[in-house]
Order: sequence, then C-alpha cells, then structure tokens
Amino acid sequence: MNQVSGSVEDYLAESIYIDWRNPNIVQKAKALAKSCDSELEVVKRCFEFVRDCIRHSWDYKANPVTCKASDVLESETGYCYAKSHLLAALLRANGVPAGLCYQRITITDDVPPFCLHGLNAVYLKEFGWYRMDARGNKEGVNAQCIPPIEQLAFPIKVDGEYDCQEIHAEPLEDIVAVLTSSKTYLDVAENLPDIAE
Repeated sequence: MNQVSGSVEDYLAESIYIDWRNPNIVQKAKALAKSCDSELEVVKRCFEFVRDCIRHSWDYKANPVTCKASDVLESETGYCYAKSHLLAALLRANGVPAGLCYQRITITDDVPPFCLHGLNAVYLKEFGWYRMDARGNKEGVNAQCIPPIEQLAFPIKVDGEYDCQEIHAEPLEDIVAVLTSSKTYLDVAENLPDIAE
C-alpha cells in the first residue's frame, strides 16, 4: 500500500529537521531503548514517549512552534508534524528505519476545509512498513502501536479525505514552511497546509 521514496538508508539519515545525531536526541533514544528485549519494544517505547509526553501544540495551546526534532524534545511540544519528526529521529537514533506519512483530513466536525495531518511509518523486520500516529490521544482519539494492526488517530471517513501513499524520508516543504514561519500555535492553526485532491 505505502510507497517508499528511496532506499532503507534514506530512512536512517540525519537531516536538518530529523537531527537524530543531536546529543539530547541520542541520550533520550538510548534511555528509551534501555532494557528493551526486542526492536518492537524499542519502537513502542519511543512511540509512547512522543504520544504521551510531548504535548500537542493545539490541544495544549502551547508555544513555541517547533519543527526540528531536537527543538520538539527540548520544548516538549509540537504539532503532529513536529512530533512525527521527533519520533523519526528517536527511531533512527536506535537504528530503526523511520519515515513520515501524511493524511488529508477535515479540520473540524468532519466537514471541509481540509488539512494535512502528519504521522510516521517504521520498518519492522517482522512486519515490513507499519504506520503509527503519535499526535497524542484525547477524547475520541486512541492511537496505538500494535503491529500488524494499524490503529491511527483519525480514520478516513469523509469524501475528500485520504491517506497519502508515499512514505517520505524528509518532511514536505509546505509543512516546514508553515512551522518555521509561524510565531505561535495560532499562526499554524490559521495556515494549516493542504494538498489538492
């Protein structure tokens, strides 16, 4: 179903926004992996840390606006996109290939307008590519990491919504542009990126 955009090595690479060689990222990644007995346990620990311990900017009305994985970790806050950058960084720091995925969903109440929503895919030796969504649970949202079953934050249920098929090694330019140019979480909310159907 999902299409990778390069080799497995691309999903282990460091970059400006998935800066997994940052010492704080490495330290947190190793702490999360400590005493884990399997790759899947490492993945679940990293997923649950980002889902449960990093505040979603909109849910918590939290600033600053973050984009780079190390900034998300330091500030303990980020929009779904930024949280996916951090999860990818933590997984890559533990040697697990991880990419970025997107959905096009409605913003509120299952009616247009639409926006992109950011989540992750991880390559698991036992299952292949597996999508998971660490945006943060709340009433009506119960995302889990239970491979091979996919339990994302938002099901596709309205005309115009869809799962984008590609697994990206790097964030989309439109998303980076919004996050890096916005001063507050409200600025992001008023300029959520979208793509044409």
